[in-house]
Amino acid sequence: MASASANGAHVLVASNRGPVSYALDESGELTARRGGGGLVSGLSAIGPEAGAVWVCSALGDGDREAVRRGVGEPGVRMLDIDAATHADAYNGIANSVLWFVHHMLYQTPLEPVFDAGFRRQWASYEAYNRAFAEALAEEAARGAAVLVQDYHLVLVPRMLRELRPDLRIGHFSHTPWAPPEYFRMLPDDIAAQVLRGILGADRAAFLTQRWADAFTDCCQAVLGGPGVPSGTRIGVHGLGADADFLRRRAHEADVDERMGSLREQIGTAPDGSPRRSIVRVDRTELSKNIVRGLLAYEQLLEDRPSWRERVVHVALAYPSRQDLKVYRDYMDEVQRVASAINSRYGTADWTPVVLHLKDDFARSLAAYRLGDVALVNPIRDGMNLVAKEVPVVSDEGCVLVLSREAGAYEELGEDAVVVNPYDIGGTARALHEGLSMARGERAERTKRLAAAATALPPTQWFLAQLRALDD
Repeated sequence: MASASANGAHVLVASNRGPVSYALDESGELTARRGGGGLVSGLSAIGPEAGAVWVCSALGDGDREAVRRGVGEPGVRMLDIDAATHADAYNGIANSVLWFVHHMLYQTPLEPVFDAGFRRQWASYEAYNRAFAEALAEEAARGAAVLVQDYHLVLVPRMLRELRPDLRIGHFSHTPWAPPEYFRMLPDDIAAQVLRGILGADRAAFLTQRWADAFTDCCQAVLGGPGVPSGTRIGVHGLGADADFLRRRAHEADVDERMGSLREQIGTAPDGSPRRSIVRVDRTELSKNIVRGLLAYEQLLEDRPSWRERVVHVALAYPSRQDLKVYRDYMDEVQRVASAINSRYGTADWTPVVLHLKDDFARSLAAYRLGDVALVNPIRDGMNLVAKEVPVVSDEGCVLVLSREAGAYEELGEDAVVVNPYDIGGTARALHEGLSMARGERAERTKRLAAAATALPPTQWFLAQLRALDD
């Protein structure tokens, strides 16, 4: 059992990706890049006297070199886990098994296949989680609060509890949680290990009540008895948008410049009026449903020819997990479908789909500001912050077309136009409804959406989890 350090940290965060990353240039110089988000904001809010430490993984060559040289940010412990072990744990298990289970993405006639190769990768996932548990045990002061993040680290709470029973441990799931009938595709022993790993925490928290209930149902189905033991509490914290940051950032010069560029790409209708715009901003993750969104837009143009040359779909589809073939293939399909729509319907003066594949946050904010309709139609999503960010920064009001399978539906569904993400015709009708909505109603809905979207901004979301561990 690891012993408590007298000078250890009183608040710790553990996540695969940390608040800083390092790049190694040709001359051998290391440069650091700071990240953002709720965890960064939350840790900064508790003040330096808390003695906080963030434990994360070295993700690339620059990070690993930084660890080897002893370069690091105060309050960050980066783990140089063997690259092959990390690849098995991160790509083999976290992103190719646990992510697929919780987002219900498997093509079940062919996958998953839990064979000897899977078992080898699972051993790496255990080793990866154990490295985090041991580092947290070393860094924590007696009675410290530890917030473990997401599906990469589901085994850490149980492992850490065994090493340091004095700690207050929370686990937060940023993804959906699969219902029992899907979760039980995992081998029985693995399913039980995942659940017991999280149940090692004093508190297991989720983005919505739906995902929390699914976790409880899985515990009852797999573990039997009471399911969730009395020593673990279940909580819900719906991460909101950071309104102050977004509104300030959305009016900086580079965003204004991108708005001008997008307006030029959207252009004007044959009668000289500005064209309407349907915007989407997503990483090209399989769960985001970009292809069906494009097909629904194509159906709109087919069913309602009056929208031809009067609307443009601005699709910002940024690369994600391109080291996995299935993601590269998906991005290729996004490009293929967009090109097919442009070939079929486009004219010399009108490009129906404006597709951007290079990540550009300023352009994303520009799209948020000018969009008439925002299409957020994931197959399944833990929350979906885009759905919350758009109404916060929209200039003149933007209709939100929202999948009922997004976690954000729980908070935003009343003022969104809600769709079944698999229903192409239904989504096309929702796009028409959004484009046809009166300006006054659109503005009023956006105002209510923005209020709901910012109910628990990132700093408060983090602090709420910390306070809950003290209750």
